[in-house]
Amino acid sequence: MPTKQYRNLQPDKVIATVEQLERRISERFPDSSLRLISVELTAVAREAMDRAQQIGRANVPLRCVSWLLVASGLAMVIWVVRQVRLGDNVFDLQTFASTVDSSLASLVFIGAAIAFVMSWELRLKRSKALAALHELRSLAHIIDMHQLTKDPEQLVKGGPATPSSPQRTMTPFELGRYLDYCSELLSLISKTATIYIQEFPDSVALQAYNDIVQQTNDLSRNIWQKIMLLDRISDAGTPVLCEIPLPVGESADTPNVHIPDPNVP
Repeated sequence: MPTKQYRNLQPDKVIATVEQLERRISERFPDSSLRLISVELTAVAREAMDRAQQIGRANVPLRCVSWLLVASGLAMVIWVVRQVRLGDNVFDLQTFASTVDSSLASLVFIGAAIAFVMSWELRLKRSKALAALHELRSLAHIIDMHQLTKDPEQLVKGGPATPSSPQRTMTPFELGRYLDYCSELLSLISKTATIYIQEFPDSVALQAYNDIVQQTNDLSRNIWQKIMLLDRISDAGTPVLCEIPLPVGESADTPNVHIPDPNVP
C-alpha cells in the first residue's frame, strides 16, 4: 500500500543524519575545526524543525489585528460615502472630474493600506525564513574556507614551505575523508534549508533556497574535483611527497627537495 512518508523530507531524519555525521567527524578528526562546524550544523538542524513549524503556523493574534484594522478602514469608507451630499452642480464636467479623481485617489490609498495590513503576517514570516536561510548560506561559506588549503596536488609536487604556508600533516586517506566530510556537510545544509521551504513555500524564500542549493552544489563540485584528483594519484601509485621547511638562509627559489612518504610504497 502506498505511503506518503517519502513524499516529503522528514526533519527528524535530517537531524539524525547530521548527528551521525557529527559523530563520524568527531571520531576521525576530534581536534579539528571541522568537528566544531558539524556541531554547529547539528544545532542549526535541530532549531530548523521548530523554527520552520513556527513560521508555517498561523499567527492568530496578528491576523485578528489585521482584520480589525481592515474592518475599521472599510467602515470609515462607508461612513464617508454616506456623508456625501449631491449638489445641483454634480453633473458639471469640471466638478464631476474633480470628484471622481479625488474618490479614486482615496480608494487607491485605502486599498494600499489594506494590502499593507494584510501582508503583515507574510512579511514577518518571510523575514524569519530569510534570516534562517542566511545562516545556512554563511555556514556553507565557512565549510568552503576550511577545505581551501586541502590541495591534493601538494602531495605530489611537494616543494619548500614558506613561513605562511599552511601545515599539511594529513595522509592521503585522511585528506580524502576530510574532503568527503566537507561535501556531506554542504549537502546536509541544503537539506536543512528544505525544511523551511516545506513549511513556508513563499516565492521570495524559495528563490533564496534555490540560491543556497546552487551554492552548495557548486562548492561540493569543487571538492569532488579534489577527491577525484586524489583518487587518480592513489590509483597511479604516484609517490607522495611532503612540503619541508626552508633551511635557515635559503629562499623559496631554492630547487625543490622532495621527501617520499614512508607510508607509501
